[in-house]
Amino acid sequence: MPKRLRLTRRFPVAMSEDGYRRLKRFAREAGLDEGEALSFLFENFDSVLDEETFGHRLRLFNSELEARKR
Repeated sequence: MPKRLRLTRRFPVAMSEDGYRRLKRFAREAGLDEGEALSFLFENFDSVLDEETFGHRLRLFNSELEARKR
């Protein structure tokens, strides 16, 4: 039987409600808990990322960030 993923790092994370709902949905669909889902996404970041849209999405997110904090 394969060994279960050992999560060794914990850190406080602040995220938007939309982001958290999407993380929970992804984790549920993948059969993972939220920590495992984040580990998967970051361990596979380069293959999960759409390089054509990433820069645009990041600029858009940054331009709206201050308004979202209010």
